[in-house]
Amino acid sequence: MKNILIIGGSYFAGRILVEELLSIKEYNVFVYNRGNMPLNMPGVTEFVGDRIDGKQIKQVIPDKQWDVVVDFCAYTPDHIEIMLDNLSGIIKHYIFISTTTIYDNILDLPINEDAPKLLAPQKELGQYADYGYNKWLSECKLTDLCKKKNIPYTVFRPSIIYGEYNYAPRETYFFDLIKDNKTVVLPDNELALFSFVYVVDVVKIIVKSFCNVDVFGKALNISAPELVSYTRMMQVFEEISGEKINIEKMSVEKINKGRVPLPFPLDSHLIYSGTKIEDKLNFKYTPFLTGMKKTYEYYLLVQQSKKRQ
Repeated sequence: MKNILIIGGSYFAGRILVEELLSIKEYNVFVYNRGNMPLNMPGVTEFVGDRIDGKQIKQVIPDKQWDVVVDFCAYTPDHIEIMLDNLSGIIKHYIFISTTTIYDNILDLPINEDAPKLLAPQKELGQYADYGYNKWLSECKLTDLCKKKNIPYTVFRPSIIYGEYNYAPRETYFFDLIKDNKTVVLPDNELALFSFVYVVDVVKIIVKSFCNVDVFGKALNISAPELVSYTRMMQVFEEISGEKINIEKMSVEKINKGRVPLPFPLDSHLIYSGTKIEDKLNFKYTPFLTGMKKTYEYYLLVQQSKKRQ
């Protein structure tokens, strides 16, 4: 039995990973987070503490051989440094979940792993200005420390993740409108194309990478090959819901002025290449229609549960 330590693990991809590992039954699963959303799952050992508190890390997490550490919630270089400097035991493989947001805006699409990275915060993103830049700095810190400590590491950069347990108002923004038979506002252009990835694919890739020398020292995008526009999204949502969606097209200017909270850019692409991971792990991504159908089925179960409460 291999010891797997998950930093985070209560939300979205982290929770899916825990469930996947429990189903495989070849792993001892440990989770370290602040305990705001306890898993309370048989077979999972939960440690409660703050990752920015080095003393807590030393006191709470036991000295073990950690075959794999999966870090979902490092957002700054300090998060990486504090964890690596205070986690007791032997680390055989450290996996950091980063983001494709680390890349600078370029015209050479799709964006692959060698593309230029951000050189500064993105002020145009307001409260999220530091997110991508700090993730990139965190990658740099991980690379530096793991090389110094002789720890094998892998960085994964997912594109837009959708799927079960998603707490971000992305696909559920549209599902809610469809459920309530409300009009969906879309930009009146076809310029924006997006790369998505199903959360289950993210998790399967993580598990396939465990102690896999083919991904040691690598930073890899996780991104399905389909390019999805707002119009294509609506086609998929109509197919999986069986509903005719009321759509109103608006100019980008009018959408911005009316503060319509569309979850993706209105007139710019987010297109990334995830082919390297396909080759290294012999992996095939779930088609967007298939993954979104499963996501919608989960959404309906959640809605039914809310009605019973």
